Amino acid sequence: MLRAMAALFGNRHTTSRSTGRQRLSAAVLPAVVYAIGDVHGCLDELRRLEQLIRADAAGVEGEKWLVLLGDYIDRGPRSAQVIDHLLAPPPEGFRRFTLAGNHEQMLLDFLAAPRRHPDWLAYGGVETLASYGIDAGDEPSRAATALEARMPQVHLDWLRQLPVSLELPGFVFVHAGLRPGLPLAEQDESDLLWIREPFLDGPGAPGLVVVHGHTPETEPVVRPWRVGIDTAAFVTGKLTAARIDAGGGISFLASDSANSLSAPAAAETD
Repeated sequence: MLRAMAALFGNRHTTSRSTGRQRLSAAVLPAVVYAIGDVHGCLDELRRLEQLIRADAAGVEGEKWLVLLGDYIDRGPRSAQVIDHLLAPPPEGFRRFTLAGNHEQMLLDFLAAPRRHPDWLAYGGVETLASYGIDAGDEPSRAATALEARMPQVHLDWLRQLPVSLELPGFVFVHAGLRPGLPLAEQDESDLLWIREPFLDGPGAPGLVVVHGHTPETEPVVRPWRVGIDTAAFVTGKLTAARIDAGGGISFLASDSANSLSAPAAAETD
């Protein structure tokens, strides 16, 4: 199923150079982290998931973090509105970190050179344009000009400054994954945004779990080296969050259910 869904949603790899996005780190795990998978313009699902997260975290003492793993735009109907939501203050009592996804970079590449990067339109850009009230038409340059005119500057600035990773003790949060055998500091930004294989089938780094989106599945995927939480919200209506406590315990919440799901102790197969 994973390979079939990945093929359905595309496997294009960017050829643009690294943008030098910031890489964040912290020395201590907070009391709880909720990592949220690919939103893709699904504002209602994001709001529903945040409601569940607030209820789940009500009894937690200490730092509570939301970490969103990128791909806020494209495919779903409300990309512009998702950005507005993420520019607003986070839920009370939470800190929020928003990481870059490959779709954010595709939009920026398109604006910089629409004739060189027209693929963005086919990979969900048409829906993003519609969320800004733009009919894409069939000419990339005209679509780019219209988007530059309609997109608030604060949206564009936000897209450009999104960090590409967040490292915590025992965990790395990133959109797509890591290239095996390389420390985080040596990872190419393009891989952090785009990689599937050889990351998905491992091997991972001992003692390090990568929490990622990008590769869609019908349910969260748990391996010793990775936790994948892209559940294709724009198709399934299910936006998923991984809940990680200060002891490293992992469970899940999803926008289509009021119940959290514990991660299997040894979930090493699909």
